[in-house]
Amino acid sequence: MTVRPLVILPDAQLRLVSEPVTAVTDEIRTLAADMIETMYDAPGVGLAAVQIGVLKRVVTIDASKDENAKNPTVYLNPEIVWSSEEKRVYDEGCLSIPDFYGEVERPDRVRVRYMNLDGATVEQEADGLLATCLQHEIDHLNGVLFIDHLSKLKRDRVMKKFVKAAKRDAA
Repeated sequence: MTVRPLVILPDAQLRLVSEPVTAVTDEIRTLAADMIETMYDAPGVGLAAVQIGVLKRVVTIDASKDENAKNPTVYLNPEIVWSSEEKRVYDEGCLSIPDFYGEVERPDRVRVRYMNLDGATVEQEADGLLATCLQHEIDHLNGVLFIDHLSKLKRDRVMKKFVKAAKRDAA
């Protein structure tokens, strides 16, 4: 397992749509293991493959309350098949947008269909933090960032800050 470098805003890769996983291969299993390692190292509770520069529809999440009991789940080709009308606001952050948080309103509960590492199709209902994480990471697979759910003013400020930092780091 390898900790891979994170793709950071304003990198245009973050806006690309990821390709479906067509088969569970050794390459996909290695990618998932590396993503879990990278997610824990960051540290974070979720990671989409695009965040390490791989345009595959792979997500890893560990939203367990006990940080000592690691319980990651790998979601291949996850899709939301139902979401509640009830909403919930959560102060979201993102490993690709370090040290920035913003309140995002999303459905409180979702049902997600995905393929697991055994190739089986699974449906899972989630609420609270897990529901938020699933929606956040599935957004990544579609080239959407959590800042897209904020006001234009906040989003523009964040973009300006990260563009400036990228130019400074490149100099």
